[in-house]
Amino acid sequence: MADTTSAGSGETGCCGPKTDAGAGPVAAPRTPQISWSGLKPWLLTPWSLVVALPLLVLMLDPGEAGGIVSFAARAFAATLPYVLVAVLLIAGLKATGAQALVGRAFEGRETQAILLAALFGGLAPFCSCQVVPFIAGLLAVGAPLPAIMAFWLSSPLIDPPTLLITAAALGWPFAIAKAVFAVALGLFGGFAVKAMTAGGAFANPARAISAGGCCSKPAPGGAPHWRFWNEAPRRAVFGEELRVNALFLAKWLALAYVLEALLVTYVPADLIARVIGGGGVVSIVLAALVGMPAYLNSYVAPPLLAGLLEQGMSSGAAMSFMIAGAVSSVPAMAAVWSLVRLPVFAAYIGLGLVGAIVSGVLFQALMTAGL
Repeated sequence: MADTTSAGSGETGCCGPKTDAGAGPVAAPRTPQISWSGLKPWLLTPWSLVVALPLLVLMLDPGEAGGIVSFAARAFAATLPYVLVAVLLIAGLKATGAQALVGRAFEGRETQAILLAALFGGLAPFCSCQVVPFIAGLLAVGAPLPAIMAFWLSSPLIDPPTLLITAAALGWPFAIAKAVFAVALGLFGGFAVKAMTAGGAFANPARAISAGGCCSKPAPGGAPHWRFWNEAPRRAVFGEELRVNALFLAKWLALAYVLEALLVTYVPADLIARVIGGGGVVSIVLAALVGMPAYLNSYVAPPLLAGLLEQGMSSGAAMSFMIAGAVSSVPAMAAVWSLVRLPVFAAYIGLGLVGAIVSGVLFQALMTAGL
């Protein structure tokens, strides 16, 4: 008996196509196409950049790779205590259900909150990156954006150690003026944002915080339960909030410090400062524009600027550069971008830039008048 099954019958496995006998050859399976749009979500993540950037340095400039990794690791380790405090605070407030109390505490008291935030920011020993965990915590518990902005702008500018270092290198008039401008910038930013929010701006300022695509659990409703560990649902909220916020802050701060290490290594601080030498309002504006993205912390800047002042740099340009550089930098902006939406990010950068320029112009006028 003839075999009724032939090679041309077209029968294949369960997933293969069927064709009638004599129908032409079966098309070969298509090779999966690799596209930029498919790779982008994997390649342009904070964690992948944290790994890829030092590896790139290792390939192109092996002698600097170890120093960059060491610098970033030390800076990240120094910030870990702030991250721990912030994530524990967020998780605890969410688990107890007490975050609503924080928001209600500020109702009708925005002016007092702005004043206190600007003053406290002037005393807090945070740089522009270290303040990020606390801003994340304030956003998470619903603190008003004007008070957050006041603290955000004033905090990186001055603290007791910075005040003494600045006074030693540039004199007490410069140091005191910077402290005054720090608080003034916080007040300016806070009340400016208050006016903008009254006009309907910044209705939803914070980005959604997630880690690995997992959204945090909603907090149990009702009155706050301070002993949250006695209830399984609240323990679950605490653990989830702790994990999500810790991973979120860790990845963005790790990226910020890798970028900082690259800037410090390949863009020398004295080279940046020399670009803004000179006098006049133009130099003050240029100093703010250069200082905003550059990284020049408040411990390194005073002695460098002292030398440039002796070479003819104006006092106003020095003040403008120091304030702009302290308020933000490429590393800090990367972290800020992760927390807030574009309108708030633009307001933060714009207020910092305007504040730096105005501070420089005012300080230059005071010095010219001999005050």
